Amino acid sequence: MLRLEAISASYGAIRALHEVTIEVQAGQFVAIVGPNGAGKTTLFKTISGLIKPDTGRIEFEGQDLLKLPARERAHLGIAHVPEGRQVFGNLSVLENLQMGATPQRGRADWARNLERCFSLFPVLAERRDQLAGTLSGGEQQMLAIGRALASSPRLLMLDEPSMGLAPIVVDLIFERIGDLHRDGQLTIVLVEQRVVEALEPCDQAYVLDVGRCVASGPPDQILKDARIRQAYLGIQ
Repeated sequence: MLRLEAISASYGAIRALHEVTIEVQAGQFVAIVGPNGAGKTTLFKTISGLIKPDTGRIEFEGQDLLKLPARERAHLGIAHVPEGRQVFGNLSVLENLQMGATPQRGRADWARNLERCFSLFPVLAERRDQLAGTLSGGEQQMLAIGRALASSPRLLMLDEPSMGLAPIVVDLIFERIGDLHRDGQLTIVLVEQRVVEALEPCDQAYVLDVGRCVASGPPDQILKDARIRQAYLGIQ
């Protein structure tokens, strides 16, 4: 479904990614893990079109993404839940969800997607008329995921969904992400600092460090590698 081949990207003179190659099959749950500054968020921004890579190629279902502006990639079925949630604080919960339904697929499936969002996160239904900026951090993260789902995505990219949230809320978020993958066969790519939680439900993992892919494989293989555990994942 998605293939990044030898992607390099920079912020000015600073190289953030060094010839990273990643492949995601349809229906897979892929985790991208690694320390702060590894290039994980930059990788997502290159897929979404927010950063233009210096070299390499990105294909989505055989189509060259680098030929498309960012605004057109959502219409292909790519949804990006950004780091820090970034909900529209001056709009209501319902209006935020409507903003997510802008792609043609989302407009066509609006009623079904709205029911799906409210079923996954009942608190959003309860607060549908409340301004998003007044929600708690956990509720805003639920809304950010719901807004992405409103577009009827084929590929859902989640950037640090646990950031700044209480452990009990994080557990709920991860449970719902797992539900989305199991029940809808949605293809998911997750960037996450909580390594064990990220690897546990996934099918394939990539470890980034200083902009390079230093390891890849099934999650149990990654977690059993003592060198990777200690050097890159920060666990003993």
